[in-house]
Amino acid sequence: MPTARSSPSRSDVLQATARTGARTTWSPIVALATGIAVLVSSEFLPASVLPAMAADLGISEGTAGLAVAATAIAGAVTAPSIAALLPRADRRTVLVGLLVAATVSNLAVAVAPGFAVLLLGRLVLGVAIAGYWSFALGAGTHAVPGRDSVISTSLALGVTLATVAGVPLASLVGDAVGWRTVFGIAAGLGAATAIGLAAMLPPVPPHPAAGLTMLRQAIGSRRLMAGVLGVVLVAFGNFSAYPFIRLAIEEIDRRATVWLLLAWGVGGLVGNLAAGWFAGRLRVVVSAAPLLLGAGLLITTTAPSLPVLAVGVVLWGVAFNMVPVATQLWVTRVEPERAESALSLQVTAFQVAITLGSASGGALLDGHGLRTAFVVGAAFALTSGALFSALRAPRG
Repeated sequence: MPTARSSPSRSDVLQATARTGARTTWSPIVALATGIAVLVSSEFLPASVLPAMAADLGISEGTAGLAVAATAIAGAVTAPSIAALLPRADRRTVLVGLLVAATVSNLAVAVAPGFAVLLLGRLVLGVAIAGYWSFALGAGTHAVPGRDSVISTSLALGVTLATVAGVPLASLVGDAVGWRTVFGIAAGLGAATAIGLAAMLPPVPPHPAAGLTMLRQAIGSRRLMAGVLGVVLVAFGNFSAYPFIRLAIEEIDRRATVWLLLAWGVGGLVGNLAAGWFAGRLRVVVSAAPLLLGAGLLITTTAPSLPVLAVGVVLWGVAFNMVPVATQLWVTRVEPERAESALSLQVTAFQVAITLGSASGGALLDGHGLRTAFVVGAAFALTSGALFSALRAPRG
């Protein structure tokens, strides 16, 4: 007879099962969120090392800035078409392949002899980001059923961490060892993340109806397309103002720039978590986030003092970072059978809005001043909130 010491007790078995379940639950989510963090960090790397990169390549800083715009444009063009071009491919294979493409993109930029090669690499990165965003939530919900709000929050959290920590860190590293080394490090992180995702994410078969038919049906959904318009409006509103947040802060107190930018990021973390936490009241969240964003922009641009400015900046960070989580969940619940195509349209909406919003905000700043750019951004955000409030709530 085996002794009590050598035989596992029922409690031991339950604990081991729980530990295994925890690993099974969280490892795919962590792997997917890490992938999006690496991709978003890569997207904004040029902003961290722009002067050195421009000087090395012999181009103006304005021309070098096209490295970010090109990525967004490529993402906007390709997001709806990737699923249609790969209707039968296992989604884990596609996601890993997209991370490999991002790795190659960063490596190409790191060794680019001129701007043409750099621009080509950045276009490839845009394709990788758009495809990854389109497939990641669906892959996560397949691996961990019933946890869509947790997965969406985790992906958005990866974005926030990339922008709050990754971009400043890249700037410091670039100053210390050079901008090409920064992109080389990003390539290494991309390769490691691809390996980790391949190991942690189970196979994800495509939806039987994936492809052009699904995309056409999704585009034919009036409620979905109204929501996509809402995404365009709120993202346009944010990016009409976000590139100039430092200018708004410096108008009140230049010495407060660093800690207020950090406060915006902390607000972003809160917004990510809050959107996931209140996902059961999705219509309220998806409507409130743009309305709060509009309020945050107005407070920021009209603040008469530093304390009021701090309130506006934090509210702005909270509100905008609720938007990716809330809208991801909204489009997938509006079109649960066509979630992949719905998500690709949401990604396209964001990428188009980033490009148009930044360009329009710059034109407004040059022509009419900082406050006008912020007021216009607030108006677009408030319109988005009103639109989502008017739409029938999707079932959770």
